[in-house]
Amino acid sequence: MNSFTLPSRGLRGVILGAAIALAGGASLTAWAVPDGGPGGPRAHGAAGFGWGASPRQLDRMLDSVKATDAQRSQIKQIAQAAAADLKAQREAGKGLREQQAHLFTQPTVDAQAVEALRQQMMAQHDQASRRMSQALVDASRVLTVEQRVQLAERMKSRHERMERHHRAPPPEPKG
Repeated sequence: MNSFTLPSRGLRGVILGAAIALAGGASLTAWAVPDGGPGGPRAHGAAGFGWGASPRQLDRMLDSVKATDAQRSQIKQIAQAAAADLKAQREAGKGLREQQAHLFTQPTVDAQAVEALRQQMMAQHDQASRRMSQALVDASRVLTVEQRVQLAERMKSRHERMERHHRAPPPEPKG
């Protein structure tokens, strides 16, 4: 019999969201980054994977929850499919940002054109958010509740460490 006790329903929702965000969010974003993000294609150890969520890091995350080979394969497929979709959306967004810059540099800025462009950008962000949410739901169907809770706990711990680091006072200047 499983001795694992589930948290309250509300807490489970928060934990599930955090775990799924960890499992899919960082990896999907990183896989969709053209040219590997800052530092170029091999800055983080693998061509096209950067921003701190390489396939190796995804593997470590899956190791930490003792994911099966089948789970690993499914999570990677979900991440790669979503990343491809997000990359295409981001490339379309580049055109919108270029239009925005063009509008801003005109002698007279057309407020209606800026607003129409803003609405297009918001629609694109909404589309990306929906795609990410779908990937997160798909990933949640692959991992067990226990695995998602473990991931959420890791994410919370990592977040707390990062918060402490950012709240630490800056070092005193030497001199």
